[in-house]
Amino acid sequence: MQENYYAILMAGGVGSRFWPVSTQSYPKQFHDMLGTGETLIQKTFNRLSKRIPKEQILILTNAQYNDLVLEQLPEITQQQVVLEPAMRNTAPCILYAALKIQKENPEALMVVAPSDHWIEDEQAFLNNVEEAFRFCAENDALMTLGIQPTFPNTGYGYIEYDSASDAAIKPVSQFREKPDYQTAKAFIAQGNFLWNAGIFMWSVKSVISAFKANQPALFELFNSGYDSYNTDRERAFILENYAKAENISVDYALMEKSNNVFVLPAHFDWNDLGTWGSLYDKLDKDAQNNAVVNAQVLAKEASGNMIRTSNNKVVVVDGLNDYIIVDKDEVLLIFPKTKEQDIKQVLQQVKDTFGEHYG
Repeated sequence: MQENYYAILMAGGVGSRFWPVSTQSYPKQFHDMLGTGETLIQKTFNRLSKRIPKEQILILTNAQYNDLVLEQLPEITQQQVVLEPAMRNTAPCILYAALKIQKENPEALMVVAPSDHWIEDEQAFLNNVEEAFRFCAENDALMTLGIQPTFPNTGYGYIEYDSASDAAIKPVSQFREKPDYQTAKAFIAQGNFLWNAGIFMWSVKSVISAFKANQPALFELFNSGYDSYNTDRERAFILENYAKAENISVDYALMEKSNNVFVLPAHFDWNDLGTWGSLYDKLDKDAQNNAVVNAQVLAKEASGNMIRTSNNKVVVVDGLNDYIIVDKDEVLLIFPKTKEQDIKQVLQQVKDTFGEHYG
């Protein structure tokens, strides 16, 4: 069965809330954010390869990151790197990759996973993927993994499932946008809401059929190049046509429009590692409750800080609490954790004031 297993690793994002480590030219998925000796993309690739043949894992990324991908994943070939010549959100690139996979193996089952998420119990994740694949092999289904919410998070979208279902895999009633705090509390109290992790599973037959039904223009655009896929003519077709695609997410394009969507409540601890605060939450802490990566810290009356340097620098902190302290090359960031969502705007101000090369 594993000969039919494929994965699409989404590795095109910039991760600007992790500035100054994550930059346009070297985004967070290519950094060892956790201090484990592996970058996030390496960690995700190695996790998936325990169940999916390495040669059947495709890396979806922006064209400017091609060399970084090949450098960090020497096990793969250039043919496995699916390059987007323009930023067009997740639906176009997933359709493009699905058509390539279908041409190679019409019986393929696919998992689509971000390259920059943190998963604690990798075996539980792989078991969930296997369970989803079995379901998709027997049903015309678009599946997603939902994460059991542990608090009313306003930074994630939510999945509402059919509360009447006793099955392990549940029909999805609707997807909900990122809520305000009171709405998130109500979701959790209701009991049939999960965080949307952006991890999808389906057969190539089901997902391509869904694109054809729900996004006919997008389907026609990419299907018109079908004969060129997996040949030396493919790149020329994509360079000419990719930018014509609508800028749309797979959630809007398919998941919210289809009536065959199911969710499996996941059995693993998960974090999307979207901000310095989310990284702080997942790292071990020192005696003063500081999270430290690649640094030697002397702390006095300083707690709750996220501290990172790039070369194991000595950092002395006195009287500073709940701050992000990041030293990288020409930039030193000292910023309140409570304002971490503003880092995107600060980055833009830095680029406007001091030059684009700082971002």
